[in-house]
Amino acid sequence: MKKNIQYFIALTLFTQVCKAQETIYPAPDQKGTFYITHATIHVGNGQVINDGTIKVTNGKIENVGSNISAPTIPIAIGAKVFDARGKQVYPGLISSITNLGLKEVSSGVRGSNDYDELGDINPSIRAIVAYNTDSKVINTLRSNGILLANVIPQNESGSNSLLTGSSSVVQLDAWNWEDAAYKMDGQLHFNMPSLITRPNFFAIFFGIQTPQVDPVKIALEKIERVKSFFRQAKAYVNEPAHKETNLKFAAVKDLFTKKQKLFIHCDAVKEMLLAIDFVTEFGFDVVIVGGSESWQIADLLKQNNIPVILQQMHSLPESIDDDVDQPFKTPYALQRAGVLFAITDLNGETRGRNLMFNAGTAVASGLTKEEALSAITLNAAKILGISNITGSIEAGKDANIVISEGDILDMKSSVINYAFIQGRMINLNNKHTQLYERYKYKYGLK
Repeated sequence: MKKNIQYFIALTLFTQVCKAQETIYPAPDQKGTFYITHATIHVGNGQVINDGTIKVTNGKIENVGSNISAPTIPIAIGAKVFDARGKQVYPGLISSITNLGLKEVSSGVRGSNDYDELGDINPSIRAIVAYNTDSKVINTLRSNGILLANVIPQNESGSNSLLTGSSSVVQLDAWNWEDAAYKMDGQLHFNMPSLITRPNFFAIFFGIQTPQVDPVKIALEKIERVKSFFRQAKAYVNEPAHKETNLKFAAVKDLFTKKQKLFIHCDAVKEMLLAIDFVTEFGFDVVIVGGSESWQIADLLKQNNIPVILQQMHSLPESIDDDVDQPFKTPYALQRAGVLFAITDLNGETRGRNLMFNAGTAVASGLTKEEALSAITLNAAKILGISNITGSIEAGKDANIVISEGDILDMKSSVINYAFIQGRMINLNNKHTQLYERYKYKYGLK
């Protein structure tokens, strides 16, 4: 009897372990054909197809439309049919700026973080090689429909890092970073020093004497240092041969050929005006990350073909003179001016899970739902240079698809039923759903 009890306890523990997140492993490559039928398909480019069908073969979207016939007896030809009647189908959402897989717990647990390096000029640092596919945060994003992410090297608060390295786009269903890599080293990141002077209220309150320095002058000197680095790098790249390899100069060669983009992190107008100088002097493809005040110079950004990634919408405006809801209205201002923009969620508390709800907030402030959806799908793909293979539900692209019971932009109605990355149906379980089931069981709610 005692042995039987011990066996039962061991079996129960084993069963619980089997349900742990460690057993949520990547799906195998999708082979053959499957159909998603009778769906309301939000293509991602503004088009909506009612009662539509998607045909997927070997991980690629073969056809999409309202006139596609799915087999009546799919098993006979080895095909599977997902009946999405009454459901909404979307392209996989894209988080265009994130430290996912580089920062796990918080800055207080240094062993779980790998997103920052010593030094202020680090263009040769590659975020992709530090990306941790076993992060518990990844699965919480997938269950919200976020299937791709641009993982960036990020300077820690208080750091003086200027050029932090290159970022890579990853798909969120992989064994290791090599498997996850979707597009590697497509962007180099420059943290523009702040040109906004703010009083030190702490020093004023306690009467502390602080050194008389000009923060704007120091910031301009740093910016000039970065420009000087790029001038030297350009001369290095133009040399036909090198006696010695300079890793930092070699790391930025793709900026000059436009195979790589320069992501400049800044918010204020005067900082964005200096960002335009990098287009004028070096001819770089520049993207503004942050851009809180981008609405003020939207026409100028359009004129210089500079996209914007709005980093955190659920925040206060940059200036005390702005409307308190200005962050919510900025996407509409950029849309109206014709500026290519994306919306992301870099909030340290939500860890990126509110991406689609940020876009939903923009709908309440002027954008249409399809325009907001494009800001987290096709627009993001265009900015990241992957729109030829993803970002919308179109023939020839990867089958990165999300099926939802309700509006994916609405926190109340959005419930993700299925998600596919390159045609693979992925497991939507995560640490949060496991805790939900655990405490439902504890309080007899199952």
